[in-house]
Amino acid sequence: MLMRTDPFRDFDRLTRQFFGEATRPAVMPMDAYRAGDEFLVHFDLPGIDPETIELDVERNVLNVRAERSSPAPEDAELLVAERPTGTFTRQLFLGDTLDTDRIDASYEAGVLTLRIPVAEQAKPRRIQITGGSTGDRKQLSG
Repeated sequence: MLMRTDPFRDFDRLTRQFFGEATRPAVMPMDAYRAGDEFLVHFDLPGIDPETIELDVERNVLNVRAERSSPAPEDAELLVAERPTGTFTRQLFLGDTLDTDRIDASYEAGVLTLRIPVAEQAKPRRIQITGGSTGDRKQLSG
């Protein structure tokens, strides 16, 4: 349902480490799982203004973009700056079995939650079979 690999993620991480940008994460951490007839995806986005979060879907690719700015004024002298700032992006490759027209998104306590329903055509269903000359009908689980 969701692709588990992002071929560019590790390459991006290694490039950042090589060029000295190891403190800024390449992607936003996430959890994804199926619960009943929907997939849930949780992104950790602490300190993000919800107005800066952008979501779009194109050809089963979900793009997530968010920005975090520094809380310090521009003229402040930074003593410690460990919290990453800037633009964070993540792409999810969604399977054809998900209903991308009905994605629901909410943001609470620094966590962006997406609920993606399983498409009707992907749900299990019973198939009725007619058999033999007697015309008896049987139901099998599909």
